[in-house]
Amino acid sequence: MKPITVKFGGSSLANAAGFAKVADIVRENPARRYVVVSAPGKANGKDHKITDMLLMCYQLASHRLRFEEVFDIIRARFMEIGQGLKIRLNLKEVLDTVEQEIGAGATRDHCASRGEYISALIMAEYLGMPFVDSGRMISFDSDGRMDESATYAAVAATLKKHEYAVIPGFYGTDASGAVRTFARGGSDITGAVIARGTDSALYENWTDVSGFLMADPAIVDNPMPINSITFRELRELSYMGAQVLQEEAIFPVRERGIPIHIRNTHRPGDPGTLIVPEQTEKKGTILTGIAGRKDFRVISVEKARLREEGDFLRKLVSVFESNEVPIENMPSSIDSISVIVPQAGIQGKEKKILEEIRIYCSPDTLTSMPSIALVAVVGQGMIHSTGVAARVFTALGQAGVNVRLISQGSSELNILIGVDNDDFEQAVRAIYQAFVKGA
Repeated sequence: MKPITVKFGGSSLANAAGFAKVADIVRENPARRYVVVSAPGKANGKDHKITDMLLMCYQLASHRLRFEEVFDIIRARFMEIGQGLKIRLNLKEVLDTVEQEIGAGATRDHCASRGEYISALIMAEYLGMPFVDSGRMISFDSDGRMDESATYAAVAATLKKHEYAVIPGFYGTDASGAVRTFARGGSDITGAVIARGTDSALYENWTDVSGFLMADPAIVDNPMPINSITFRELRELSYMGAQVLQEEAIFPVRERGIPIHIRNTHRPGDPGTLIVPEQTEKKGTILTGIAGRKDFRVISVEKARLREEGDFLRKLVSVFESNEVPIENMPSSIDSISVIVPQAGIQGKEKKILEEIRIYCSPDTLTSMPSIALVAVVGQGMIHSTGVAARVFTALGQAGVNVRLISQGSSELNILIGVDNDDFEQAVRAIYQAFVKGA
């Protein structure tokens, strides 16, 4: 029987009760053989995440300031967890070593990783499973990117020797043996890497929500849960702000067709969201989800017969590249192209960019629209359904929302709509109500 890799986030491991609940979930299914853990998160509103405090210790130590007072808070949190679980692990010795490492000038990545490291030691002791350090398996190159071939080979070879194991998330090591970390939320990536390296049947990602919802609950009252979603649909929704899973965690398992199951540690009976390579079950709605973000600027370039200029697009894009402004999207028509960029990214650079476009592209008309929100309407079911766009725009019209731009990819997986910032929430609600019965 193939194993299941499980990953538990910091909100699941905030205190001793959380560790005990996680252990119950692991023991419930013998197939849950590889357990990846994050550093403890906030136990209450007044708490701080362990990783944040470790980074604070690093900052203080790097400026030769006293960090011991902050580290004492970290020490107390871990000691309380250990005492609550009644484990035999010598946590004082482990914490003393980490404190000494910080004082001796440990790197930022090394300091940041110690929360996961200690969490995994505690969980391994409590579950009675071997602790396997991710630093022995996950390799980074000199540019800080994961070395995929070396990593997957090391995971397979190392964990082949262990039927069960607890593994710290978030970090690995480079060729010199120094600790290197993923971006924040990187324990999700570690779980995906372990799932792929062990050829797991499933990657369960346990967090503090019961999967994805069709819309932001801060905008739509009680939005429907998404029971299943494809990797492609998830990419579209995550890019537009629907964050439950670290986006980079998709790729290791997607390439091997390993499903990801988002589950709620605090409500383990909830079905969660299953992320699959291809959709097999029929959904109750055409749409999978609606997501979006505010504060974009649209630079619109119009020029007669621009398509006949072979290097027009290259010159236009190069202006934004040279000014280090990321491009979000580029909807176009026969004689015009709109470049959508984040408002924050173009701040202080707009005047220079517009002038360079005039010089290099010689447009007939050049306009700039601020305060635009983008709404992504995503669903694989849209491909085989007629009249989807008509329903979307009818709903927006009836709600009094002025559409500023429209873009649809060739895959027909999503429709991207630009509206005024002030109309963003109303647009999301109107689209949701148009497709979900009883909304």
